[in-house]
Amino acid sequence: MSTRPLNVTFVGIGTEQLGISQISAIAKRDGHNVGIAFSASLFHDRFNLEIPSIAPYFDDTHNVIQAIRDQKPDVISFGALTSTYQWMLAIAQKAKEINPNTKTVFGGVHPSAVPHLVIARPQVDFVVVGEGDEAFPAILNAVAKNDYTQPIFNTRFKNSEGRVISGLQKGFLQHLDSLPFYDKELWEEHVRLGDLYLTMASRGCPYRCTFCFNNFFAKLPEEKSGKYVRLRSVDHVIAELKIAKRRYKIHKVDFQDDVFATSKKWLEEFSWKYRKEIGIPYNILTHPRYMDEDIARWLKESGCEWIQMGVQSMDEGFKKDSLMRYERSEDVEAALNMMRKYGMYAKVDHMFGLPDEPISAQENARILYATTHPKRIQTFWTCYLPGTQMMREAEENGTITAEQVRKINEGEDFYFFRNTENVKDKQLMDKYKAYEVIFRLMPTLPESWKLSFTLDTVSFIPKFMIRPLSMLADVITGFKQRNPEFIAYALHNLYHINKFLLSKLRISVPGATTVVEDISFTSQNHQYGNFEQKVAFQSSK
Repeated sequence: MSTRPLNVTFVGIGTEQLGISQISAIAKRDGHNVGIAFSASLFHDRFNLEIPSIAPYFDDTHNVIQAIRDQKPDVISFGALTSTYQWMLAIAQKAKEINPNTKTVFGGVHPSAVPHLVIARPQVDFVVVGEGDEAFPAILNAVAKNDYTQPIFNTRFKNSEGRVISGLQKGFLQHLDSLPFYDKELWEEHVRLGDLYLTMASRGCPYRCTFCFNNFFAKLPEEKSGKYVRLRSVDHVIAELKIAKRRYKIHKVDFQDDVFATSKKWLEEFSWKYRKEIGIPYNILTHPRYMDEDIARWLKESGCEWIQMGVQSMDEGFKKDSLMRYERSEDVEAALNMMRKYGMYAKVDHMFGLPDEPISAQENARILYATTHPKRIQTFWTCYLPGTQMMREAEENGTITAEQVRKINEGEDFYFFRNTENVKDKQLMDKYKAYEVIFRLMPTLPESWKLSFTLDTVSFIPKFMIRPLSMLADVITGFKQRNPEFIAYALHNLYHINKFLLSKLRISVPGATTVVEDISFTSQNHQYGNFEQKVAFQSSK
């Protein structure tokens, strides 16, 4: 507990970020006053809806600045991705102009990859490297005491002389049940929490794919004790969801774990408790090696509807040598067939533009998707992310230039879905774009047509129509298959478009989420405590 309560403002962009929800809950637990400065970032959400010609007309950055003026924060916290980093730096600069004494904290994946670059920025006071559950309250304590002399673990900061002080990089927090539930109340004004309730039952990933942040994030600690993959207890997850059901009358749950249920024992317990006490359809992410008969049955019985799984490439040797993905092609096929057998919808992730991947991998993928029938195929274009092995190797072999590396590390050049500039071979690019149309349209076709849907089928399409058709195909697939993530994303954007337009007419719009029952995540979590009262809490509900 700090010596005095602080005003803490979190800057959010696009939609809910669970990292902010967790850190906000910790700040509230310690007695601080918490607020949010939110931007919907319409038509420029750094995710999928990118229309540069329209985005400037919907710019709501002024709302973020006004919220900072109104909340008068002692501390402003930013959870930065590479794609949002530059925008957040601009907000931090403006906040410093409003009040030079406001302290700014940058955490998240991007600052964890290049902390030395982030802390060098004059508008940045603290950088949290890795998970911030223990570091952030220590930062608030230092600000409350106005004491910047002692190192803070997992943190780099500037002292009164401007010298950077770095603390020990601790091991990952092992007992996740010791953390408070996510602070969902922070987002109620801006996010439709009842449509698709986001949560996580675990942290960490068993794999180190060369293109993913887990590739470097798992290696951050100087202390090597403890596990990277950690699970909350089933009871802790169920308790959170009971509150969510009562407060929001949620329709679906979206577990955002990197790989859901890495323990079969945990999943077996979860299956019957979730079915009995929650009973709401849910979605998960998984890996081909975490899908067998038992897992599929338990998932189905407990209410799992959609499963997102990374396929990325269908060249076994290439995946092993270049991506550090060691599943076999038959593992991928078996996992998709098992989902289909138990009536769960598969959404697969597929990457284009992977360096040195043979084009035959795309044809292998086409045959796989035509015979296993995933309900949605989400395509990504390869991006080099700071800190990852893929980016380091690309720099070493000259695939990307030193200037490109600088721009990526500074967040000046990044588009997760649309970074096609890395593919220099025009003929190869044309084939990729054709396969993208095929993959996005395939789930909408009758099963008997899918195998015959080939490059020749789409060869008659004018090249200037390929990209618009690909985007349209994704929209059609999302609506036709009623993918809950897609539907929630569409409703979220429609809400904010309506809110933005009506605000121009000075017409107010109710908050995004309706609170059905005034039950607090914070107070209930305190009651749930360290689990001495766990059984009493559950039986009372």
